[in-house]
Parts: sequence; structure tokens; C-alpha cells
Amino acid sequence: MLLSLYTDILDEPRRQLGVIAKPLYQITDWPSRIDAWRKEVFTSHGDLLEEKQRLESELLIHQRKLQQMAALAAENARLRQLLNATELLEDDVLVAEVIGISPNPLSHTVVLNRGREDGVFEGQPVLDAKGLVGQVIEVAPDSARVLLLTDPSHAMPVQVNRNGVRSIVEGTGDLNQLKLRHVSNTTDIREGDLLVSSGLGQKFPAGYPVAVVESVVRDPGQPFAEITVKPMAQLDRVLNVLLVFDAPLVER
Repeated sequence: MLLSLYTDILDEPRRQLGVIAKPLYQITDWPSRIDAWRKEVFTSHGDLLEEKQRLESELLIHQRKLQQMAALAAENARLRQLLNATELLEDDVLVAEVIGISPNPLSHTVVLNRGREDGVFEGQPVLDAKGLVGQVIEVAPDSARVLLLTDPSHAMPVQVNRNGVRSIVEGTGDLNQLKLRHVSNTTDIREGDLLVSSGLGQKFPAGYPVAVVESVVRDPGQPFAEITVKPMAQLDRVLNVLLVFDAPLVER
């Protein structure tokens, strides 16, 4: 009985001390809790950064694949256009790829991956899927240099497809523009007229598309009209071309 009473007497102060000590224990435990929380937050932040970097890497990989697919699709489209063009030509042709462009802005030339070993010859006409590109001016065993229609030194005889009116088209140094020189103000030529090679001069076969008339300005005070024409060939983005043979390759 006395022992039980003694124990009860001691329990009450013990309970009071526990109530008092509990907040103190919680306060002294805060640094470890804060440290654990901080580690958890930093770990989560690090994981998020790592996942972000991984997703960005995957996105770059997928974008590269999409770009490759788009490039292949564009190349296939260009080759299909060339194939369609070859079906319309009666001459033998050889497909070539542009592998170089002149760094001189005043010299409009490109280099092809076909040369003497493929039967390429100087003066050979070069086309793309839309029209005349130019002609070969230099030939190496495995490559050839082509002078584009737009080179300032280039000129060729053409005729209006609608009525046969003849003229000379000259390069301007602009890949998207040619000029018709010395065309009388009274000449029947209009915007939208198609110009084709006339065959005169024996440089280009007759009948190949060359350019389309963009503008005709007639000044009564001048003897000649000012005529601007646009090349049919896409000279500012030419990648694949056709080398034209006016006889079978085996005879070259």
C-alpha cells in the first residue's frame, strides 16, 4: 500500500516533467528534421533537373530525326520532278548532283559530281525539273563546272513560245532575274510569255524552257522596251540537275 502510494506520488511529477520536456525535445529535434527536409527537397530538385535534361536530349534526338525525314522527303520530291522531266525529254540525260558553288558572288557557277568519265563534255546543256540551268564550261575526270544562265557573262538566243519572236536573254548577276536586250517597243511580247531556247547559235537544243516574262515597260521616248524575265530553273536552290546528251551515251 505504501509502495503504491509512493509510486503514484512520483508518477505525477514525472508526467509533468514529460509535458514540459516534450516541447524542448521537439525544439532540439528541429535541426535534424530541417536537415532531412532540406535533403529531400534538394534530392527532388536534382531529380527534376536530371529528368529535364533527359527530356531535352530526347527532344533534340527526335527533332534531328524529323529534320532528316523532312530533308529526305524534299530530296525525293526533287528527284521525282527530275524523273518526270526526263520522261518529257527525247534526248538522253544523266542525273548529276551539285557539290560546289562559286564563293564569288559575281561568278554564277556550280560544280557537279559528274565528269569526263561519265561522258560529260564542254558546252553540254544542263537542266533542272523546271528549265535550263546553264551549260558546262569545264570538265575534269570526275566533276564538271557549269556556268548558270544568270552569270553576267552569259547570253543565249531565245524565242517567245506563243508567237516565235526571237531575242537574246542575258544574265544580270541576280539568280532570280534575267534581261531581254534590244527588244523594240512595238514587239509583241507580254507579261507571262514563256521564253524557250531557239536553237540558234548551236549552244542549246531548241524548245527548252528558259524564262517567263515578269514585266514589260515601254517608254515612248526610248527605242527599246525594258523587259525583265525570271528563270524557269530554280537557280537559287539547285541541287540535282540533268546533263543533256543529244545522242546516246554510247556514241559519246
